Amino acid sequence: MDLPVAPPAFDATTGPRPRHRADLGADIGAGCGLVFLELITLMSVFGLWFLSGFNLDPAKTVHADSLWGYLVAAGGVGVFAIAASAIAARAGAVVTVVSQGIMATLILLIVFGGATAQSHQDRSCRDMPSAAGCNG
Repeated sequence: MDLPVAPPAFDATTGPRPRHRADLGADIGAGCGLVFLELITLMSVFGLWFLSGFNLDPAKTVHADSLWGYLVAAGGVGVFAIAASAIAARAGAVVTVVSQGIMATLILLIVFGGATAQSHQDRSCRDMPSAAGCNG
């Protein structure tokens, strides 16, 4: 006796574009590794800015460099995070996409906050050159 055969269930691995995801372990490793490298880079950039105004000689007045150049370097790290997020999205690495999106948002906030602070400092030094923190 022949029994009726059910049609095959939907299979997402066949068709014009099969869906795939990256291996979860590699995804987590790549996401954590990129976040670690970006944090090290940001700490180096702003550590150099801090050291530009650091001096142990109490008789010498030293002012920190302008933040603009350091903010450009931090913005470069943010562009790298956005590019890494786009590449990870194409590869199906969800953890890396989320972690790089969070890093890009964090860097965006740092850059806009630093730009606001430096713009305020520049404006106050332009209005009153003898103000605290001005090089004039």
